[in-house]
Amino acid sequence: MVEDMDLLNDILIQDRSINLQTLSDVITLAVEIAREGREGRRIGTLFVISDEQTVLASSKPLILDPLWYHSDDEKRIKNPNMRETFKELAQLDGAFVVADDGRVLSACRYINASAEGISLPLGLGSRHMAAASISKSTNCIAVVVSESSMVRVFDNGELISEIIPEIWLLKTYSLHIKGIYSTRTGSQLTVASKKTDDAKSHSAQSD
Repeated sequence: MVEDMDLLNDILIQDRSINLQTLSDVITLAVEIAREGREGRRIGTLFVISDEQTVLASSKPLILDPLWYHSDDEKRIKNPNMRETFKELAQLDGAFVVADDGRVLSACRYINASAEGISLPLGLGSRHMAAASISKSTNCIAVVVSESSMVRVFDNGELISEIIPEIWLLKTYSLHIKGIYSTRTGSQLTVASKKTDDAKSHSAQSD
């Protein structure tokens, strides 16, 4: 997995105004969840990253928050002692709210953001709509793990990237990204990312 992280370069661009290390760490966890599932079944979940106070104000807990009494250090996305806990909580309904500095502030939250002006491809359900809506109404980025084992990234209400954790899935799924996009394949991942001016510049410098 680590060797494929350079495939995320088109997602991790500076003009996203977000902690790119946190975004990378969340995507890594999301890919693990998509690959592994839980208790032998595929699961879906949602991570909302950055602009955390606005996101918290635009959401509400579905249950008593299971992360409430954990310390900030314990709740960091890179904390290996919490990794399995995050994966367990991913089985529950609702979204994770992740601070820009990598703390997972809350879990199992219902996202309450307007879907006005959001247009998603057919086949993407309520979790993807919540991700698109909250990324448009706040300065966050949303990462969705689909029960079909895909990972999708939303920024400013748009689907900007689709990550296919298993190469064999390429023959099964068609991409939903609109407009011009690039596709990169490594030993374990395929990442399709919508082209931005910054991403095009980065690609030109990398070639």
